[in-house]
Amino acid sequence: MSKEKKNVALTSMIAAVFLTAFKLIVGILTGSLGILSEALHSALDLVAAAITWFAVRISDKPADREHHYGHGKIENLSALIETALLLVTCIWIIYEAIHRLATGKSEIEVSIWSYLVIIFSIGVDITRSRALKRVAKKYNSQALEADALHFSTDIWSSSVVLLGIVCAQFGIFIADSIAALIVAMIVIFVSYRLGKRSINELLDRAPDKMTMEISKFLKEDVDVKYFHDLKLRSSGADTFVEVIVHLNQELNLVKSHEITEKIEASILSIIRRGKVIVHAEPHDDKTVDESMNL
Repeated sequence: MSKEKKNVALTSMIAAVFLTAFKLIVGILTGSLGILSEALHSALDLVAAAITWFAVRISDKPADREHHYGHGKIENLSALIETALLLVTCIWIIYEAIHRLATGKSEIEVSIWSYLVIIFSIGVDITRSRALKRVAKKYNSQALEADALHFSTDIWSSSVVLLGIVCAQFGIFIADSIAALIVAMIVIFVSYRLGKRSINELLDRAPDKMTMEISKFLKEDVDVKYFHDLKLRSSGADTFVEVIVHLNQELNLVKSHEITEKIEASILSIIRRGKVIVHAEPHDDKTVDESMNL
């Protein structure tokens, strides 16, 4: 397992602990629903960060007798759990915001701490989202990428809460509840994106962009007369590729093997990490034409 992946996930978890405590204390003291909603959001961020930290520790374990494709799916599962946690956040925020708007009990006490906690939170989220995104891209980590996306949207939600506090400073207390509802809408949007992607990965949906890149490469390879049954599946940071290629039927076994190894190496450079299996068959124009007409 990469030490860098583990360290960035652990740092994110520690930051979530501090932000949750800071927001909760200030939210209780000021009575701001916006800040309290952010505190709950950060608490679930903490749970999500802990799950991510656990996932990256497990996901890089090599394949074994019981897990032939490795343990990468744990990253996709952690992203799905994070989606569920985000939706729980939304339910509480929306309920409390509507309740305050309906009853008119939306007055809050604005202090310098209200501003400090949100501004500090934005600064921390910018720092950790950039760090997570950099490491996620480097190691093609789905779990870290989900966390990076999560914390990037936290920046926007905190900005909305900050706007609500500014309005409350001028006596427009309703803005705090409205800000909380906007936070909930942002969270729902993020949940949808994370949930859809993690479910697609768990159901082994082929990554469209990568499939197109590999198909284009195979069509342009002069040694490949025809190819079919191209299959891709992702498992965490790994992508598994299988394809059948038709080569010149006059080639000997050694030459055919050299070509398939070259193709495997080229495809591996496209997927960055994983395993590629290329099966070669002798090319027969008549057989290919008949199969294409079926």
